Amino acid sequence: MTPRTAIRERRTGETKINVRLDLDGTGQSSIRTGIGFLDHLLTALARHARIDIELSCDGDLHIDDHHTAEDCAIVLGSAIDAALGERVGFGRFGSAYAPLDESLARAVIDFSGRPHAEVSLGLTREAIGGLACENIPHVLRSLAISMRATLHVDVIRGENDHHKAEAAFKALALAMRMAIARTASSDVPSTKGSL
Repeated sequence: MTPRTAIRERRTGETKINVRLDLDGTGQSSIRTGIGFLDHLLTALARHARIDIELSCDGDLHIDDHHTAEDCAIVLGSAIDAALGERVGFGRFGSAYAPLDESLARAVIDFSGRPHAEVSLGLTREAIGGLACENIPHVLRSLAISMRATLHVDVIRGENDHHKAEAAFKALALAMRMAIARTASSDVPSTKGSL
């Protein structure tokens, strides 16, 4: 089997990011963004999608968290896109629900090559730790665009914003695990013959 791995980096005046990942890993991760709650969400994504991720970021957090959050999602999504290669012999579609106490989230993904995201998390706090709540759906949208996927993520119910955000990332992880799973076929999973 061809390894589905990728290494990506991004160097700008705002961030310096390195990502290494293996889509056929065991969920091991080393995430260091400088934003504790973002680390927490990406660690949950790696663990439950069973993707090995090493991600380090040196960002301009003296300004705010936006550039770091956005750029980490862009580079991670780019690495996932690269690791998928020709996009053959994999499930393509995935969907999952994930609860976290009172919260329940749903994620549906299609690695179609057509980037689009609809995200509704219902967050009400200004921030969770050092991560602005407005940046949490932005991370999901940036991730979807850079990994060239159609993504729908909704929090169906919940009261605690930490629980809602974490449930959303766990649902995404489970949906991704289904979508990236290898199949016995070597065909492109599309009636068009290409993605």
